[in-house]
Amino acid sequence: MNTRYINPAALYDGAPFGLSQAAVDTASGLVFVSGQVDWDTNYQVKHATLEAQAESTAKNLLIVLEEAGSSVDNILHLRAYIRGELAEHMEKVVAIITRLLGASRPALTGIGVASLATPETLIEIEAVARVRK
Repeated sequence: MNTRYINPAALYDGAPFGLSQAAVDTASGLVFVSGQVDWDTNYQVKHATLEAQAESTAKNLLIVLEEAGSSVDNILHLRAYIRGELAEHMEKVVAIITRLLGASRPALTGIGVASLATPETLIEIEAVARVRK
């Protein structure tokens, strides 16, 4: 398997954590995007609210997809991890994700979790996509 690793300069460096922002399987054209969070390049959360973090996280996802040669239209599956009881937050998050996706309707899994990368991190979104044809 030939793998191309994606690490956009605009995002934090995943190397200290042993990860890349995405890995592209060049044989299949699949793009596996690591969980994106609302971090700046110094690993600090930029926003305090779930809504603002979701917007920022979605923008980071788009940056990774673009650098991988993909786009929102090529997302096959999204998985959103939300701190706390999922049902309490889905309405807010779904509105943001729907705006991100436009007409695209990939498979989506939402998971409520007790913790994420830092205590301030409220949402993490990962994806599987394919490269543009």
